Amino acid sequence: MKQFFKYVFASFVGTLLFSIIMGCFAFITIIGMIASTQTTNEIKDNSVLVLNLSGQLTERSEDNNIISQLQGKIGTIGLDNLLSAIDKAKNNKNIKGIYIEAGAFTADSYASLQAVRNALVDFKKSGKWIITYADIYTQGTYYLSSSANKVYLNPQGQIDWHGLSSQPVFVKDLLKKFGVKMQVMKVGTYKSATEMFTGDKMSDANREQTSAYLNSIWGTITKDVSATRHISVSSLNAYADSMITFAAPTDYLKYKLVDGLLYTDQVKAVVKKQLGLDKDDDINQVSIDDMQGVEDEENDNSDNQIAVYYAYGDIVDGAAGGLFAQGHTIDAQVVCKDLEKLTNDKDVKAVVLRINSGGGSAYASEQIWHQIMELKKQKPVVVSMGGMAASGAYYISAPSNWIVAEPTTLTGSIGIFGMFPDFSGLLTEKLGIKFDEVKTNKFSGFGTQARPFSEEEMAYLNQYINRGYKLFRHRVAEGRKKTDNQIEKIAQGHVYSGQDAMKIGLVDQLGGLDVAITKVAQLAKLSNHSIASYPAQKSMFEQIIQESTPNNYLDEQLRANLGDLYEPFTLLKTLNHQSAIQARLPYYPNIH
Repeated sequence: MKQFFKYVFASFVGTLLFSIIMGCFAFITIIGMIASTQTTNEIKDNSVLVLNLSGQLTERSEDNNIISQLQGKIGTIGLDNLLSAIDKAKNNKNIKGIYIEAGAFTADSYASLQAVRNALVDFKKSGKWIITYADIYTQGTYYLSSSANKVYLNPQGQIDWHGLSSQPVFVKDLLKKFGVKMQVMKVGTYKSATEMFTGDKMSDANREQTSAYLNSIWGTITKDVSATRHISVSSLNAYADSMITFAAPTDYLKYKLVDGLLYTDQVKAVVKKQLGLDKDDDINQVSIDDMQGVEDEENDNSDNQIAVYYAYGDIVDGAAGGLFAQGHTIDAQVVCKDLEKLTNDKDVKAVVLRINSGGGSAYASEQIWHQIMELKKQKPVVVSMGGMAASGAYYISAPSNWIVAEPTTLTGSIGIFGMFPDFSGLLTEKLGIKFDEVKTNKFSGFGTQARPFSEEEMAYLNQYINRGYKLFRHRVAEGRKKTDNQIEKIAQGHVYSGQDAMKIGLVDQLGGLDVAITKVAQLAKLSNHSIASYPAQKSMFEQIIQESTPNNYLDEQLRANLGDLYEPFTLLKTLNHQSAIQARLPYYPNIH
């Protein structure tokens, strides 16, 4: 027995020592990574910025990828970091060009892709070059890569070029199987978000507006590709109609979609030749993360600060945590406090609101609208729209001094709806639960789960929804300096592309975040300024806690396994936690 305890104790001590050593090693590794990201980088002469496009493009970089590196995961690329890296590379004399390696890369919208593409086109205007390579180009990565001086493809590669489509998901019959149905009140012929729960196909109005904005976005894509590849728009459409995705790679060369069919080592030789290097010389490579440590000289000219405030995700009344929180949100409680701080910050001379959202809670939108009105009394406010800034997101955009959108942004959708689940079928028919009732007043039982709304109750709800719509319409009319009747003609929940929205006065200017910053500097009369991003990024401790939660891991597994069905599934799981009165786009546009 004595010998037994001796071995047990020795094993315990050994395990403890191993854990301490590994813990110290991990701690040192993390500290080293943090230090490397905080170090000011010096770029070697004759360097190349390498854009390894894999993973997911998000509106903003949420972390510095340290956690992702430790877990061995392919992380996300923040649009802010990517645009910053390209801009710094343009102005850095030691960087001679950009090499793009396109992989499994997805973006939240074509507006985000367009912002990157515009930055690449601007980079080329400085006289520097761009070379891109892929085994397979998705439609999105080809759109980006078509801006390059030279586009190369694996000799057995593929270019996915098929056009755009939208396949909305309808869950009415699924809910019916569980004895659940949606009670809906909406204002706006084109307000189609509720169709997912009440129909089994698109309404004529929704089909009309979806066709309009898809064709608008596709028109922009083909026009951009045509300009840089010198292929007519009609030819690009003909290629899409002929399933060129499955064409022989030599056809891509013949149709001028690519400049050459090469293997990886051969492309490396092309880059070396461009740099004037010998065969055995190494290429000085710089990554997106490396560029974050390069000083931005233009950002050090003045103490006058332009704040860029990022607001993206669903607009909510309060952050709802848990397994199915569905990522980043625009929490009205947090955003209003942040905007109040910016209002009172004397160093902040102007504010750009970077919005990427399909809307959400009407109540939360009104709260944020009020805070922006207060902010605008003190300093100019310009909105920069990302992939979407519609419905509730347009509500909070309307009070700004100026609105900038990408041509491919989805915006408008001025309208609201109320949606209340009726679980009485599930409870009484499926589960066999019975209810009785005693009440003191006529509407004492309003909102009970024992029965659906009565016709009279629905009439009151409709009045309430109509009042909310009129307020929304009036807020927009005030912000856009139009009458309520003028806004009514373009409201009704109608969704527009950015370029179509500009034609009807919902947007002032087309462009990206850089255009919005230039405009707000003009409004604030700032000849020199610095730029600061808000809200502050999460601390390293918060990142570790977030990434290490079981819910985070399970959510990632669900997203990987469910694919396109992930969004509808998580929506159903969070339905009871959402505000009943919504100002938002269709929950899941499903654009491919």
